[in-house]
Amino acid sequence: MKIKLTSILVDDQEKALTFYTNVLGFLKKTEIPMGEHKWLTVVSAEEQDGVEVVLEPMGFEPAKVYQQALFKAGIPLTAFHVDDVQREYERLVNLGVVFSMKPTQMGPVTLAVFDDTCGNNIQLVQV
Repeated sequence: MKIKLTSILVDDQEKALTFYTNVLGFLKKTEIPMGEHKWLTVVSAEEQDGVEVVLEPMGFEPAKVYQQALFKAGIPLTAFHVDDVQREYERLVNLGVVFSMKPTQMGPVTLAVFDDTCGNNIQLVQV
């Protein structure tokens, strides 16, 4: 068994695609129209055959409540691994990304948390 897909809840798929590709540097992998929304995935430019992130539209009210509660509590929806949190933090700040937690060392890891502009806190992790 292996992980092939994971979802990130987004309030606007096009806005999310722009942020995840133009700002974070992911690549669009799949886009299939499905009525009002689409099956839309992005992948790491470093692992194009790796795990796909589904930019999941918020069409289900309980999911919206869950997403908003996590965001208000400052809890990240997911985490992305980076080789150098400080360097990635500086790059993203220069692109206008807002961080709720600057790079902080916690034992053997360094963490930072940012707002993905789509309703989520996302954590960066360096081991």
